[in-house]
This record gives sequence, C-alpha cells and structure tokens, in this order.
Amino acid sequence: MTVGVIRIDLRLFDVHSLKQKRSQMSRLLNRLRTKFPLSIAEVGHLDLLQRSILGASMTAGTEVLIQSVFKKLEEELYSSGTVEIIELDVEFLHYGENIR
Repeated sequence: MTVGVIRIDLRLFDVHSLKQKRSQMSRLLNRLRTKFPLSIAEVGHLDLLQRSILGASMTAGTEVLIQSVFKKLEEELYSSGTVEIIELDVEFLHYGENIR
C-alpha cells in the first residue's frame, strides 16, 4: 500500500476580503473533491488574503497511480485561471508489500 501526500502553496487572484477568499476556496475544494479520488483541505495561510496552502492525500496500490492523479490535480489548478502554484511538495509512504 502506498500513501501519497501533496502540499501546494498557492497565490490567489482577485481576492479582496477573507469572505471572498473562503468562498473561492470552498468552490475550488468542492470541484477538486468531485473530480479526483483524494482527500483535500486548506491547511495553511488561512488568514492571508491572496495565499493558501492545500494539503491532499491519496492511497493506492502503486506510486505511479498516485503520481498520475497528482499531475492531473496540478494541471487542473493551472488551468483554473484563479490561482498560481508557488510551490509543490510530494511525499510517498510505503506500507507492507507492493501490490502489483
């Protein structure tokens, strides 16, 4: 079993209040949860207007499957036009035998 964890530092565009930021992030997170098989939440920069850190995780049999989902997640964020990815970190944890 493999667990993949991704941390994405974002810059948000056209945000002028925390209320507007929460609304934009809520819509973004709901869309990502619907589109991808992962758990995702806003985990940092909660009080900054134009910054956010997302944390997401996924469990699968292989690292390759998780990498492909994380790549699609990154592409979705780029194509959204509402955020810029500043930094992206990925880690993998392996448990037990590899499932092929």
